[in-house]
Amino acid sequence: MPKLIDTHCHVNFNAYKDDSDEVVKRTLKEDVWMISVGSQASTSARAVKISKKYKVGVFAAVGLHPLHLWESYVDEVEIPFKTKPEKFNKNFYEKLAKNQKVVAIGETGLDYYHLPKDKKEVAKLKIKQKKIFQEHLDLARELNLPVIIHCRDAHDDILKIFESLSPRKQGTTRAVVHCFTEDWKTAKKYLDLGFLISFTGIITFSKDEKMREVVEKTPIEKIMIETDAPYLTPEPHRGKRNEPLYVRHVAEKVAEIRGVSFEEIAKQTTKNAIEFFGLK
Repeated sequence: MPKLIDTHCHVNFNAYKDDSDEVVKRTLKEDVWMISVGSQASTSARAVKISKKYKVGVFAAVGLHPLHLWESYVDEVEIPFKTKPEKFNKNFYEKLAKNQKVVAIGETGLDYYHLPKDKKEVAKLKIKQKKIFQEHLDLARELNLPVIIHCRDAHDDILKIFESLSPRKQGTTRAVVHCFTEDWKTAKKYLDLGFLISFTGIITFSKDEKMREVVEKTPIEKIMIETDAPYLTPEPHRGKRNEPLYVRHVAEKVAEIRGVSFEEIAKQTTKNAIEFFGLK
């Protein structure tokens, strides 16, 4: 069993185009595993390609991020980027997902934060996002894979989608809400659905008490940790490009907030990830 698992990073992104192998190797050297998550066709394929280079410790997830459904400019602090509209090709993602190194569908979900200002366009894009998200959920159930959920300013709609599922579909949907930053009331609703909650480096620099409450109250067997690298670099590395190795600082902060040892958090979150994703 590895020391830690970064359950959500993007070593398949252009931020690592010159040194992805070096980043992966130094992470594995410290006995930290990772799941490289796709956000569109090209990065999903690259995630699989990278994962296949390593016999142990590197896995992939494939999916179409909601921000890639229309053209937009995303002004992330670390690395701003532009997106181009892309269609969800189920056959393409299904074929990719059948690779043995693929352990999840995603990231997928809803993002209402980056929508355009035109109200008519907003309404259309919300409908489109919901449709594509549902297609990801269907694919995940067909392949018996868990789902990595991205949600920004859209938790009510995400929850409505899951609560409206038939008991059979609801019972066969395994999901983790990645980069969770909401309050305990929202977290409890996801936990009641049987989902897991994943924390990023945001908890190392945010002063938000509601997030601290979620870290404290979420059952330890329902917690996973991640970097979302190259974004959301944790303390003490703020201002630098994030890396999977920095997931240690997320684990340390979870331990600090909960008043337990780092070893306990490392052991349990690693166990959670292995069981949830079926890692081998």
